[in-house]
This record gives sequence, structure tokens and C-alpha cells, in this order.
Amino acid sequence: MTSQTLTAGKNAITFKSFGVDLAGDLYLPEGFDETKTYKAIVGASPFPQVKDQIPATYGPEMAARGFIYLGFDYLGMGASPALPGEFKQSRYNFRLIENTWDAVSYLGTLPFVEEIYGLGVCQGGATIASAAVTDHRIKKIAMVSGMMAADAFQWTDRDMANSQIAAANASKQKMYETGEPDYVAPFGLNDEHSRQEFIDLGANPMAGESYDYYGRDGVRGPKAVPTYTNMHIGDQGMQSLFSIAEAYADKIVQPSLTIYSTSAFTAVCSTKFVEKLTNDHEELAFGEFSHVDFYYKPEAVKASTDAVAEFFNR
Repeated sequence: MTSQTLTAGKNAITFKSFGVDLAGDLYLPEGFDETKTYKAIVGASPFPQVKDQIPATYGPEMAARGFIYLGFDYLGMGASPALPGEFKQSRYNFRLIENTWDAVSYLGTLPFVEEIYGLGVCQGGATIASAAVTDHRIKKIAMVSGMMAADAFQWTDRDMANSQIAAANASKQKMYETGEPDYVAPFGLNDEHSRQEFIDLGANPMAGESYDYYGRDGVRGPKAVPTYTNMHIGDQGMQSLFSIAEAYADKIVQPSLTIYSTSAFTAVCSTKFVEKLTNDHEELAFGEFSHVDFYYKPEAVKASTDAVAEFFNR
């Protein structure tokens, strides 16, 4: 049981994972009463986000719909520390899953939590789906613009994937030998690019919409969110190219909802995943929104959070 005084709205909290305190925000609904019980959601954010991005958008939205929502910074991200001897911006896939399990455990200590659900956006969709395979404390899962079937997305061009792996291997070796972090821009976008400079790189078909969110002048870029940076540990490719959610899709037993944009080139990461599911599953596709629209555009966020709330309330 928590000894912290919690009130409606955003509450700064911490919980243990890997022996350190991860920083989180617990969003509670209006009129919150600790003597009552509520349905709670553990949130999972896109790569390489912090809790002041997607969780800060979806948290208030889900709280407004009567849910408790926990958004948090993964180990080594944002306001959460790295492990001793390790470096910040080290968002490793397997640790994301374990951090999520510990977030579920934290919610389980709260006497006013009735049931726990999982809600992941982009890479967070893969994290939630992966965590749910063996964590049946999570009763339902929802994935928005999810990257669950990453194989069809990341391995289509084997030469490109192997080039990414080679760079990640070299970075891992460099950091081991020097003891210093090696920061890179995984998507080519750094914290200084202008919008046109990033588009002109020609490396990202979603460059414009990605910049509008993550760029130097973006709505949730490094200027708007001081704990966020586009620079990341250089061995990330050794982690990101694993796709646990896709490999274990047929093992998921919880009811699930997949929401995605049919116009986004990431749609395959949802559709190929859905094809492998054997659980009670629902699919909701929108043609009018893009992948990144679901991050922050009011109409897209309302569409996704309304659908998720209806699904979780059944």
C-alpha cells in the first residue's frame, strides 16, 4: 500500500525496477476517491520517448475517461537513472518488458486498483504485447500505431538491417573499450536540424510529420521537453531489431485491440501481427490519420482513446 497522498490529476511517483527508482506520473480521474476501486492502465511509449511525451497526452485523456493511468520513464531514460556504470538514453527492448512488469507490480500495490490493462503506442505496442505474453495480471491490451510485427518493417531490406547491426556492434565495442557513451541519431534526426534539413536527408518517408513532433522546433521535441533528446546510445540497433511481440503473438491470451492508420507505411506492423493472433481480438483502422497523428493530433487522439476506453470498459 502507498503512503503517498494522491489526488485527482497528475501525481509524481517512483517505483522500483532493477533495484533503482523509476520516475513515473500517475494520472487519477476527477473526483478520485481512494476508498473506491478503478481500472488502471500501464502505458508504454514510442522509441525513444519519455513520460512527458505520449504518456503526458494519453494519461490525462484516459483519466478523463475514468481510468488510472501510469506513464513512466524506462531505465536510463528521462528522469529515471541508468544502472551504475551504464549510460543514459539506453533504451533496451528486454528491459522495457521487465520495467513494464514492475510497473504492473507497482499498480498492484495500490488498494484502489481493481484491474490492470496495457496501452502501448508505436514501439510501446510491441512492449505491451510482449509483456502480456507471460504477465496475465494485465487483463486486456490495446496498441495504437503499434510496431508489433517489426520483422516485416525492419528486415525487408537485409542489407540495411545488417548495416545497422554493424554500426551498433562497432558502437558497443567502442563503449566497452573507452568506458564512454557513444551517442548517435538513430533516425538521422539530431537536436539541431531544421525541418527542411531533416527532410532533405531523404532517410525517412515520415520525415515531415516526425519532425513536427520530435524536431528541434517540434511540439514534443527537445526544446519543448527538456528531458528528451533525439540522440541515443549507439548500440540500440542490437536491441531494436528483435521482435518478441510478433514471435509470440499466438501465445497472447488476453483480449486485445489494435488501432492503426491504413495510410501509414507502418501499417504492416499491425496487420501482420493481427494475422498471427489467436486470442479474442479487435482491429480498428483509420484512413484519415497518419502514424504520428495518433501521438498528439486532437482528432486522432480522441478517436484512439475513445475506442480504448470503450474496449477496456466492456
